[in-house]
Amino acid sequence: MRKLVALPVLSADALSSVAYGPEAMLAILVLGGAAGLSYSLPIAATIAFLMLAVGVSYRQTIRAYPHGGGSYIVAGDNLGRVPGLIAAAGLMTDYILTVAVSIASGVAAITSAIPSLADDAVPIGVIVIAALLAGNLRGIRQAGSLFAAPTYAFIIAMSVLIAVGLFDAAGRGFQPAAAPPLNATESVGVLLAMRAFSSGATAMTGIEAISNAVPAFKPVAWRNARTTLTWMVLLLIALFAGTIAVVHLDGVVPNSRETVLSQLAHRSFGSGALYVFTQAATAAVLLLAANTAYNDFPRVLYLLARDDHAPRIFLRLGDRLAFSNGIILLSVAAMVVYVAFSGMTGALIPLYAVGVFLAFALSQAGMVVHWWRLRDRHWRKSLFFNATGGLLSALVFITAGITKFTSGAWVAVLAVGLFLLVTMRIRHHYDTVGRALRLHPRAIELPTAPALRLPAPPGAAETPPKAPAEARRAAAEEESEETPEEIRHLSVVPVASLDLAAMRALAYAASLQQPVLALHVSPAEEEAERFRGYWSLWGDHLPLEVVVSPYRAIVAPLVHYIEALHRQRPDLTLTVILPEIVPRHWWHRALHSRTAARLRHALRPLPKIVVTTVPFHV
Repeated sequence: MRKLVALPVLSADALSSVAYGPEAMLAILVLGGAAGLSYSLPIAATIAFLMLAVGVSYRQTIRAYPHGGGSYIVAGDNLGRVPGLIAAAGLMTDYILTVAVSIASGVAAITSAIPSLADDAVPIGVIVIAALLAGNLRGIRQAGSLFAAPTYAFIIAMSVLIAVGLFDAAGRGFQPAAAPPLNATESVGVLLAMRAFSSGATAMTGIEAISNAVPAFKPVAWRNARTTLTWMVLLLIALFAGTIAVVHLDGVVPNSRETVLSQLAHRSFGSGALYVFTQAATAAVLLLAANTAYNDFPRVLYLLARDDHAPRIFLRLGDRLAFSNGIILLSVAAMVVYVAFSGMTGALIPLYAVGVFLAFALSQAGMVVHWWRLRDRHWRKSLFFNATGGLLSALVFITAGITKFTSGAWVAVLAVGLFLLVTMRIRHHYDTVGRALRLHPRAIELPTAPALRLPAPPGAAETPPKAPAEARRAAAEEESEETPEEIRHLSVVPVASLDLAAMRALAYAASLQQPVLALHVSPAEEEAERFRGYWSLWGDHLPLEVVVSPYRAIVAPLVHYIEALHRQRPDLTLTVILPEIVPRHWWHRALHSRTAARLRHALRPLPKIVVTTVPFHV
């Protein structure tokens, strides 16, 4: 992407948080009455400094990880497996809540403009999440001017809103307007200020999106990514600080019926076209921010599955080259959270801050270790920036965890703990299975029976290959074999890797004393060559066919190959023999592939094809 496209696409999450971050901070301060609201400017200034510090620290991350460095990768590489998993837990929580909070805030923008829809906020949000699910399963991508438009519209709307507000305030000498009468329900103190600070700091969510997506930029990618990150941080600080300043000057306070931005827009634009444009742009950018999570959440799940910390079904791409299983999981989780908290942004914010700043802190701590080990040119300056960003992020995480624990932060803390436990147990199971499947010297000798030659079809010399429909009719006519002598066999054994389960399936196929063909699906040509080397080392006992599938699809290439084989030789009965891992406990079944069931379903329309499995118990 060019910088002008990458900026709105990758900054939507961060910039849209201006729609709820300042309001979340003010909603806490208003509990202290007018005295509490007087702290809004110094707290906002502190948050703006935090934005600058974290933004500068992520510039160092882009320099160190020019191919993309999210919190999970950075923390895992430099701090170890457990910190990496904790960072991943924070990210996963962050992405789920990004969808829930962005939708809740977007619906609030709509209901502020159309109050009659206020009672339908939860159903509207559920419908929007369902629409995002359907769109992403169809393969929607965040690229191009279509996805850039909402962010630029929001930037324009907010810039005009802040400019008009400051111009009006200048006419009265920047004297703050009187706020409506407030009844303080809490005393003003350090605890109130800390709660407001941690709530307002949620305006920084999405700030790491650019460091995750460095390869998406045009060359020189890392330099363009750093420039775009700088623009994003400066825009975020300007919009956040400008919103707080105008709110302070206009005497606006949060209320449950109308968002703060809607109140400001009403004061500046009335109820005309500019007000409608501002609310529509806010809702649109929040919807785009929610869709950002649909790119990042499945990608983190993919990385976890690649490292054996999540079920391997999350490695699989769907028909539209999207990680369908991760998209479905994100939608279900976000929908549950949204409904459980009645679609209220204020109730979701305490959960949000914990995951966001946990991931920030661990990522920056990982970068400190990275620079300390590397010690290249300017390493001291980079280490200082990352240490500052990490320390401030850790302080916000601790503040949010303590001050908002009873308000809902305990849910996020519990979720992180459960995530760590589950991912470690999944890794333990895969390690156990790996040890059980590991080849031993005796396996090298299998099978001992020589490979049998495939019988030629009747009239092969003079009969050209049949068309698909003709082959299917011919096979259906020959499906009436009534004696064993009439059945002509070919066993096809899909082999993912050379392990004991595959050896058992190959040995079983060879023991039938019928021709056997081994079939391997590889994600890349390099991996295919590596597997051919393993096959030669094993002894090349059986003929091998390798199919390269660059999108990590397994079932579709198998189906296509077997269909082609069936068209070429409709006289044969093809027996597909799959190794199957059978775990001891039922709850481990979800961690292993259901390839046999999917293959059986896909091949059912074809005659003379048998799909069977050879179980390997672990």
